Amino acid sequence: MADPARPNVVWLAMEDTSPRLGCYGDDVARTPNVDDLAAEGRRYPNAFSTAPVCAPSRSAVFTGCHQNAIGTHHMRTTHTNDAAPELPTPYDAVPPHYVTGIPEYFRRAGYYCTLDAKTDYQFGAPFTMWDRQHEATRSRSRDDGPGAGPGWWDDARDPDQPFFAVFTNGVTHESGMWDPTGPGADDQFGGAVEHPETDPDAVDVPPYLPDTETTRTAIARQYDNVARSDEWVGEILDRLDADGHAEDTIVVLWSDHGEGLPRAKRWPYDSGTNVPLVVRWPGEVDDGDVDDRLVSLVDLGPTTLSACGLDVPRYCDGRAFFAAGNDGTAPERQYVVSTRDRYDESYDMVRSIRGERYRYVRHYRPGRPYRQWIPYRNRHPVMQELLDRDAAGDLTGAQSWFGEDRPAEELYDLANDPHETENLVGDPAHADALGRLRDALDEWREDVDDVGDVAESQMVHERYEGGDQPTTATPRFVPNVPGNRERDVIDGVVELDGPATLSLYCATQGASVGYVVDDGEDSEVQWDLYTGPIRLSEGETTIRAKAIRYGYEESEVNEVTVHVSK
Repeated sequence: MADPARPNVVWLAMEDTSPRLGCYGDDVARTPNVDDLAAEGRRYPNAFSTAPVCAPSRSAVFTGCHQNAIGTHHMRTTHTNDAAPELPTPYDAVPPHYVTGIPEYFRRAGYYCTLDAKTDYQFGAPFTMWDRQHEATRSRSRDDGPGAGPGWWDDARDPDQPFFAVFTNGVTHESGMWDPTGPGADDQFGGAVEHPETDPDAVDVPPYLPDTETTRTAIARQYDNVARSDEWVGEILDRLDADGHAEDTIVVLWSDHGEGLPRAKRWPYDSGTNVPLVVRWPGEVDDGDVDDRLVSLVDLGPTTLSACGLDVPRYCDGRAFFAAGNDGTAPERQYVVSTRDRYDESYDMVRSIRGERYRYVRHYRPGRPYRQWIPYRNRHPVMQELLDRDAAGDLTGAQSWFGEDRPAEELYDLANDPHETENLVGDPAHADALGRLRDALDEWREDVDDVGDVAESQMVHERYEGGDQPTTATPRFVPNVPGNRERDVIDGVVELDGPATLSLYCATQGASVGYVVDDGEDSEVQWDLYTGPIRLSEGETTIRAKAIRYGYEESEVNEVTVHVSK
């Protein structure tokens, strides 16, 4: 049994998933495992992502910082297109030097941290964030179960060591809605089926999309993929229970953003940012709880650190939404903020703030079409349907958004207009709400120092110090031994008198350092995170070290062999 003050943690991350789940009241959903998880824990119906696309959202989740505070707001930094060579991509974003990944804080506290299978943080994949990680590829089948790669909590873990394990399932990715016989079939992540099991006639179609066979079939495919993801959830929970960890582990299920339909994914409305969030924490969260407070996914990392008794860095924008004691609750938010910037080939700047009842959306380039050129998105069959109908002039009513230009502002009364189709800007009955949300958004932008105000090319130039991607400085070895009390570095093969400790030093501000002892230069070696001086045993010891600042190239590996005598 784990120390109650240091519970284990499992994050179950779904992709592109809105709350089409039985526990959220959806009668079409087939999600018994997620429903059971919610029945044994707490459900958060008002949880929202900080961006309606994966990479900016995930950068916020894994740092506890809004993407617009740390320069990870463009989707995606590694994107290239021969038709748009002028973009400043590819690059790895460079967050401020003090920003450190949430898993690295867990490692520093002695947790064993594993990832299976997606990084996608925008600032590279720092090797210091995980003890074990497996990066999924698009060739990975939707039928691959958990454990298809490294990432289990029992891989090389000390039996008494608490763990933090993150699992991501891509079967609900937007490409799973595509027709497998249509355009872009080879790029489908997890694949799609031509004829879904879900009855297309049983699904609800939002009013801003055409109610056609194409749309209904795409939504039915999403229900099928959510059902497959539910099976994946069940497999992991069964494994957790079989290994005896169910009672001492916090389980958190979430999605990076809303589902991949047009005007959902990529758009900072409820349809693109409202996500499922379920927490099971035996002994701290009562079975079947529902917490209606506003929650942002930027809160997830700080909340988990706090729940495990670990300090939350003051630079984090997130705040705890559950905590030990006090009925597992924490102070509530008044607002959540979501943003949209460059997505793939097309630049944009939209900021959206949501309170309990209203959502306010601000377009920084009004008068331009809602529709932008994003080739990947345009493979979606519902996008094809919208493009066909727009060309023919057949879009009417709430669907006409697709061919319209944007206003400077939008305001929606979510209590009476959950699909956000009636813009209330200019309606005097809602003027107070409009003024309040305008001010709140201005305050948020000032608080985070929204880097969206800076041109992307200028930001990259400044953070790359005016040249190519910087390389992290190679770490050096500093002994604490008689005659060299951490005054001079050592290299190569060195004779030392004991007792001896060895510190690792890196000249790059904000760098994290990893090391291995007597590893034999194994290319698959797992790097220990350097957290303090290494005590050297009597005899010969070889230590290798390398360093990384997030967004920089890794350093070269340095090696020293020391012979310690009494």
